[in-house]
Amino acid sequence: MAFSKHNVHYESDITRFIKELKQKNPKLEEQQRAGRALLWDKSPLDLDSRKRAEESRVKQQAYVYQNKV
Repeated sequence: MAFSKHNVHYESDITRFIKELKQKNPKLEEQQRAGRALLWDKSPLDLDSRKRAEESRVKQQAYVYQNKV
């Protein structure tokens, strides 16, 4: 559905800015992917070691700051 045929070649300021930024720094997308991989992409979990860690966890008392007397 075309809204108007008058503004077919319109490009917003933000779109132009991003295009210029990518032209100035061609490795930008690659750097963004590397940063995302560093912070968000995690390696698959080892289920055996996770189960072992959960089983070896020491149960915490209900109120941690109260000493058992």
